Amino acid sequence: MGVIVLGLTLLSLTIWLGLLCFWGQFWRTDQQLEVTETQLESLPVVCAVVPARNEAELIPTSLRSLLLQDYPGSFNVFLVDDRSTDRTANFAEGVAHAVGKPQQLHIISGESLPAGWSGKLWAVEQGIKSASKFTPDYFLLTDADIEHAPSNLRRLVAKAVQEDLDLVSVMVRLRCESFWEKLLIPAFVFFFQKLYPFRWVNNPNNPTAAAAGGSILIAREALERIGGIQVIRQALIDDCALAQAVKKSGGQGDRENNPMLSQRRIWLGLSRLTRSLRPYDSLATIWDMVARTAYTQLNYSPLLLLGTLVGMPLIYLVPPVCLILGAVWGNWAIALTGLLGWLLMTFAYYPTIRFYKCSPWLAFSLPAIAFLYTLMTLDSALRHWQGRGGAWKGRVYPSSDNL
Repeated sequence: MGVIVLGLTLLSLTIWLGLLCFWGQFWRTDQQLEVTETQLESLPVVCAVVPARNEAELIPTSLRSLLLQDYPGSFNVFLVDDRSTDRTANFAEGVAHAVGKPQQLHIISGESLPAGWSGKLWAVEQGIKSASKFTPDYFLLTDADIEHAPSNLRRLVAKAVQEDLDLVSVMVRLRCESFWEKLLIPAFVFFFQKLYPFRWVNNPNNPTAAAAGGSILIAREALERIGGIQVIRQALIDDCALAQAVKKSGGQGDRENNPMLSQRRIWLGLSRLTRSLRPYDSLATIWDMVARTAYTQLNYSPLLLLGTLVGMPLIYLVPPVCLILGAVWGNWAIALTGLLGWLLMTFAYYPTIRFYKCSPWLAFSLPAIAFLYTLMTLDSALRHWQGRGGAWKGRVYPSSDNL
């Protein structure tokens, strides 16, 4: 038994060494939009598209932040009221008048959801269609629960123009105030970065592609090149699906002009200033948020689910368990190997904990957090098999997802 336990501990330790050394430095938090001050050399036309369904509580803050952007170029906001029942549109109109910019806001009454579309993407499609009359150079796709820093749009546009990027996205700062948010939200960002290392996403020669739906700036030409939003119309993880479509859209002509460029250029990073207003102040709300798309992330594959149910305990639970067993058995080789593995995962998690200004001691809780996320993933699969997967805003979507 001791030999088997030692073997598992060494395997887990080896995996962590490999992740830290060879997995895109996913654990770092240095890919940030606000790292350097940027200056605009040109002023592209930008239109923001905001899908909103029953967001009357948050829209006054989020829309105000959009309308008060310090971007000096042409900028209009298209809010698509997705058949709300809480007077979302009325609140939005009131905000525009309150800040003195009613002419900058365009409210669109959403049409009935057609078959084959997710509700959010159908709203985005309608917003883009209406905004196209301004012939924008870029679309800012954002959610109704995002409070944008005053400089967010200016920084996004400057980065896109100066680095010739087709898509720029930031993982906005998620709310981290309640006990459950502090325990589980930083880990959500950590696991996302492990799935999609930002350095790999930002490398045009690496096929990894991802975006964060709360704040995506996309060039109109890039959107037209991939065939518009309709090419991802059924995607539940729509942000990553969009990023994948854009990054893979480079044609033969692009490679002939630049032989070193195998993919289109996109960028994904963190934001310290732009933040999500959505509260996740209980275990149930975070559980539902993760379970909604976790099995989708696994492409609805039972084999990938099985791999997750085996891999997560191996990577995250084996080190602390073996530390305890080794100490109880007096086997210090097992105990020290387990301790080293636990310290490595704590070292990897600490930058994210620090970014969210949480207690450093929470970095040691990653094994317990990973166990909860594993249960959420299993529940996501169970919901899918029961026909309850993808539920959001009163709608349940089928499993087809063209990621």
